[in-house]
This record gives sequence, structure tokens and C-alpha cells, in this order.
Amino acid sequence: MKHLLKNREVLLVVIIAVMIALFATRAPGFAGPKNLANIFNDTSILIILALGQMTVILTKSIDLSVAANLAFTGMAVAMLNAAYPALPLVLILGVAIGMGAALGAINGYLVWALGIPPIVVTLGTLTIYRGMAFVLSGGSWINAHQMTPTFLNTPRTMLLGLPVLGWVAILIVALMVFVLSRTGFGRATYASGGNPVAATYAGIDVGRTKFYAFVLSGALAGLSGYLWVSRYAVAYVDIAAGFELDSVAACVIGGISIAGGIGSVGGAVLGALFLGVIKNALPVIGISPFAQMAISGLVIILAVIFNARAERNRGRMILRAHSKAEGGA
Repeated sequence: MKHLLKNREVLLVVIIAVMIALFATRAPGFAGPKNLANIFNDTSILIILALGQMTVILTKSIDLSVAANLAFTGMAVAMLNAAYPALPLVLILGVAIGMGAALGAINGYLVWALGIPPIVVTLGTLTIYRGMAFVLSGGSWINAHQMTPTFLNTPRTMLLGLPVLGWVAILIVALMVFVLSRTGFGRATYASGGNPVAATYAGIDVGRTKFYAFVLSGALAGLSGYLWVSRYAVAYVDIAAGFELDSVAACVIGGISIAGGIGSVGGAVLGALFLGVIKNALPVIGISPFAQMAISGLVIILAVIFNARAERNRGRMILRAHSKAEGGA
């Protein structure tokens, strides 16, 4: 049992289950299947963004522009749908993903080719992409009556008891598991963050790997832009404000190391669900928005401390094993 609780994913599952049980004592029906499905659906966009963010963090980088990317692409496709209602949804989805990937490629190129620190690049593009959304829309909103029913209703359509939005998140999770565990890019991602020097000697182009990680993060942010606008039936400049921090928090809580090279898809998903349960539960039990922010911040700090201690202990274990090997020799 003690060994199982040292596993981050198992520990998070236990904590989430305990939280749901405790919240259910204050809010009857909170642990019901219907409400749990709603929580997963509400968290689906954060799960998708967190998986893109995780890929970037694994390369020892960070993408603070994901929410701004989401806002710009969401505004663009909403305006496109309002102006050309006859366009098929598949084409609009392609535009959203393509635009998001292009914005991610800008981040990746600046980090790769010019050697600018990722946090500086993405802080800058965060502001630029938000500004681009304002310039594109003129500060106006795109409301539900301006969008087509197909554009709005597809992610809300129920399929086997879960909206299509939730199934999209599940599909992205499965895709990311395959990409990070079964492809050369996935192995290069972990190697680039875990030990860039060794990765370079092994023939891995660390800069190119970071570039592709930013492109992937941007593509998922672009997809999330469409999903957000259709889910909430409105597009405006400040949508998803602060969501970039939630995506980082989900990764940190899920055990993805800010130092790079450590983490799993399951951890990122569980970190997002952890935040989703908190965000859904605290208003129900009467916690003020300001207290919610403080609680979320406290959780992030505790997760960082937990990660740092786990990584330090892992390092000590490696040193002890190395010393024993030398002693045996």
C-alpha cells in the first residue's frame, strides 16, 4: 500500500476520490454519475490544453501563450462561421487547428532558431495574440445567434451518455499516449528535457524537438479555441483569461517536472481533473471566488514542493546505487 501511494497517479486518484466523497457530504448528488460526467465535460478543454503544455514542459520549456492562442483562434473561427455559414464544420476545424499550430510554430521558431528563453517568448506572444484577437474583432463579441446550429451544437451532442466534447478529450488523451510512448518524437521529447547533452550526442536535434512540441501545443490550443466558443456559445477577446496558468498547474499537480523529462499523460489528465473537481465543488459549498484563487495557489505550491522532494530523493537513490556499484567493483 505504501508503495502504491508513492505513485503520483495512484495518489491523485485516491485524493480525487476522497475529495468527491467529502464534497458529497456537503452537496448531495455531487458524487452522482451525471454530475461526475458534467465535471469531466467541463474539464475536457483544460485536459486538452494541459496535454499540449505537458509536451512543451517535457522539453524543459513552457508555453504561456496557450490561452491567448485559444482566444485568437476561437475568435477567428467564430467570425469565419458568422461570415460564411455554408462552410463545412470539418473545414472550420482544420482552420482552427492550422491557425493554432502556426501560432505555436512562431513560439517554437523563436526558441529554436534565436535561442530566446521560452518564458520570455511566450510572455510576449501571449500579449500579441490577445492583441491580435482584439484587432481582428474590433473588440466586439460574436454571440450565439450569429453562429450556425451545427457549429454550436456538435460538441454538445450526447453520445453514449457523454457530450462529443468529452469524447474529443478522450480521443486526444489516447492520441497523446501513442505519440509520447510509441513514436520517435515522444522519445526525443523526454530525452531533450531529461538530458539535452546526452540527447544531442545520441543524434537528437533538441531545438527541433522543442519546435515540434510548441507546434503540437499550438495545434491543441487551436482545437480548444473552437471547442470553447461552441461550448459557451460566445467569442470575445478575454475568453479563457488565466487558463494558461491552469494548464501549467494541471501539469505540476500531475507530476510533470518543470525541469523537464519527467511526467506522463495520465498525470496531466489527473492534474486537470483535480482542478476540475475543486473548481466545480468550491462554489457549491459556498467558498468565495477569492478563497478559491488562494486554495488553487496553495495547491500549486504544495505540488511544486512535492515534485522537488520526489526528484531530489530520486537523485539520491541514483547516487546510492552508483556508490554501491563502485563499492562492489
